[in-house]
Amino acid sequence: MSKRRMKIMGLAGILAGIALLAGGCGVQDQAESGQRYAWPLGTASPEDTVTQLYAEKFAEEVADLSGGQMKIQVYPNSTLGGDRELLETCKDGDIPFVVQNTAPQVTFLPDTAIFDMPCAFDSIEEVRACVDDEEFYGLMEEVYKKGGYKLLGYADQGFRVMSTNKEIKTAQDFKGQKIRTMENSFHMDFWKKLQANPTPMTFSEVYIGLQQGTIDAQENPYEVIVSSRLYEQQDYVVETNHLPHMLSLIVSDEFYENLTEEQQEIIDRAAEIAKEYAREQSDLRISERIALIEESGTKIVKLDDDVKEEIRALSQDVYEEIADSVSEEIMEAYIKNSSIER
Repeated sequence: MSKRRMKIMGLAGILAGIALLAGGCGVQDQAESGQRYAWPLGTASPEDTVTQLYAEKFAEEVADLSGGQMKIQVYPNSTLGGDRELLETCKDGDIPFVVQNTAPQVTFLPDTAIFDMPCAFDSIEEVRACVDDEEFYGLMEEVYKKGGYKLLGYADQGFRVMSTNKEIKTAQDFKGQKIRTMENSFHMDFWKKLQANPTPMTFSEVYIGLQQGTIDAQENPYEVIVSSRLYEQQDYVVETNHLPHMLSLIVSDEFYENLTEEQQEIIDRAAEIAKEYAREQSDLRISERIALIEESGTKIVKLDDDVKEEIRALSQDVYEEIADSVSEEIMEAYIKNSSIER
């Protein structure tokens, strides 16, 4: 039996168990009868992450606001499938809730490529103000709805930053760096514009790749750099802050529409509370992780404003590529308060 077939069968077994737990009756029937039920929420992230904190806080608030009548069970570590599988099963309503980074959603929802705009903001506060902006958020709600999802909010893990063994002081210092990236054409094109050598690689191979010199550098949020101990193999962490690491909380639109109005209000309120909590935890954890990295002897490098502007100038072609991939309305709403010259 193939590994893929075994994984599918395992997922089917878990979903069958969830169905039995729900009691085999509809959402409305359960609410009316006063019966308690548990809905699954899947993530592909480890437990010691902001993703997990976001998911758990949401589940906790749903239970509290409903007086224990609405329950959500969080399944981390790809227990219910990887990012792609979670999106597919969420759309179908089998796994109603998902918390995940926006990058894997681009294949299903091309307009989410807007979050691949490099170096668009100077601070994470500006990013949050942008995604919470009524116009932008409303446009993104429509994107998710057309795809079969209901967007419940965006949290984040701060910015993605670069770790390397070469001190970066100018835009020219990126030249020749063999840097591991996700397999995302916009991400790769950004590093190519800096004359680096982007190299897609399975994340599980990154630590060994750095250790053996197969790659010179990598990019991730501070959370990942510490949890995977990548800083142990690098002399510098460079605050390129090239992309915000966005976390989306979504629910199957069909599932959501079948809830009562009262249940929808509970879901919406819980999502808002969880979003703010996740952002607070992200800020706190980033500060703690920076301190840990510095204590290890790895140096944090901050780029000056002139270098940031030069990087933005070099990224112009990437902005145009993304503009060709997302709606003009979304593009304008996203960059209207950004640091990109228009």
